[in-house]
Amino acid sequence: MFAKDISLVIFCKRPALGQGKQRLAASVGKPAALQVAEALLDCVLEDAARWPGPVVLSPATELDADWAAELGNRNYQVIPQSDGNLGNRILAVDAQLRAQGHRKLIYIGSDAPEHDQGLYDSLIAVMESHDVVLTPAADGGVTAMGTAVGWGALDALPWSTDQLGKALCQQTEDAGLSVGFTIGCYDIDQLADLQRIQETLRNDPRPARQMLLRITDQLLEGHDGWR
Repeated sequence: MFAKDISLVIFCKRPALGQGKQRLAASVGKPAALQVAEALLDCVLEDAARWPGPVVLSPATELDADWAAELGNRNYQVIPQSDGNLGNRILAVDAQLRAQGHRKLIYIGSDAPEHDQGLYDSLIAVMESHDVVLTPAADGGVTAMGTAVGWGALDALPWSTDQLGKALCQQTEDAGLSVGFTIGCYDIDQLADLQRIQETLRNDPRPARQMLLRITDQLLEGHDGWR
């Protein structure tokens, strides 16, 4: 199941040594965390390549717009993020896309390799019958969020906390909108999350996931040269 009128919006950071994945880097070292970040980006680009509708890449800064434009094997639209917390940034990108005529939008990051075809099918199906769809994250946040009607005051939500998912759901309901959920998922923030990858991706045939799994296996086996 896929709907060509739903746009997939990917918020991403340009992988760089010592930037991003700080909790993971504290456990495995900066070079290893960088390699994981690069593999995670390849995973989400793998998903983008299969998406039949519009795909929008939203890099963290305007300076990375050219970098983002070179990603993947399709001609993706690039809309850099603005300043502010994640809520502010989502709202800014959302406003630009809706002004262009996009109506149904699903937002994801680049650090949830457990996302698969079944999850995307579920997001699309739930969006057909609800105003907002959320994929709960194991840490209390969300790994995907979609809407056909727009968002409320996202800037006021407790981003980067274990209360985000609950607050996002409450705000949606308070606005009189219906919210539906897919099965829960997880994202990669720390070493324990990589240990989970070894179980969930072992039989996943997608090439980028298999590369991430190989990197993870080497890392967790104490492969020389990671630090």
